[in-house]
Amino acid sequence: MTIHTIHLIWFSPTHNSQTVSLAIARGTGIAEIVETDLTYESPEHPIQVSADTLTLIAVPVYAGRIACTAMERMNSLQGSGGPIITVVTYGNRAYEDALLELTDWATGRNFIPIAGAAFIGEHSYSKPDRPVAAGRPDSNDLKEAEKFGKEVINRLNTRANLSGISLLVPGNHPYKERKPQTPQSPETNPDLCTQCGYCIEICPTQAISLKEEIVSDSLKCIKCCACVKFCPNEARLFETPFTDYLYQNFSLRKEPEIFFGF
Repeated sequence: MTIHTIHLIWFSPTHNSQTVSLAIARGTGIAEIVETDLTYESPEHPIQVSADTLTLIAVPVYAGRIACTAMERMNSLQGSGGPIITVVTYGNRAYEDALLELTDWATGRNFIPIAGAAFIGEHSYSKPDRPVAAGRPDSNDLKEAEKFGKEVINRLNTRANLSGISLLVPGNHPYKERKPQTPQSPETNPDLCTQCGYCIEICPTQAISLKEEIVSDSLKCIKCCACVKFCPNEARLFETPFTDYLYQNFSLRKEPEIFFGF
């Protein structure tokens, strides 16, 4: 099966899923790349991906499931019986049912999942003094991602068709129950904040606004902590006891996991 186009789709507030997607695409060697970024909004119009395109979708894991905002924005996508690579990125704890959930979604949207992977990215709650997968995906991760992409395209080139492919990945049915979000959200240190508005610009759910100072809407906030990680003045803060728990129990390096259905 000859593929000339790869369509990359990601939801990536802290750029981990985007970075891994681009590395996998490099590995495939496919020259024509189409990108759909779901991070800040849904596409204006529904997207139908043609059967002769290799699709790659990458999303972060939040508490063992696909981020709800990502799932909502993915509803505008539809396959045409073509191949798809499903990828999740998680913060070194566990991806639990997320990769299975994404693979099930792809099947239900008329894609054929041919390969899947779970890559590690720096946890949203990681702190300089309590690092959890800090700096990841790193150079070794990206080498593995490129190697993965190369292997996918090599296998595709030996297939006349994709009928009968079944991608088996870890996970459970029913999926892990989603727990209600805590009302906590990042806060602003007024002594450091210059009200530049960058946090407002990069928030994926428009949860941040400027009133007398920068404030967050805790009902809209998904706790991706993009505003915390990328504030140029380090004025955004998010403290949670879960950071200590992660640091104490999930600091040991984990490696990417890769699955092929053919």
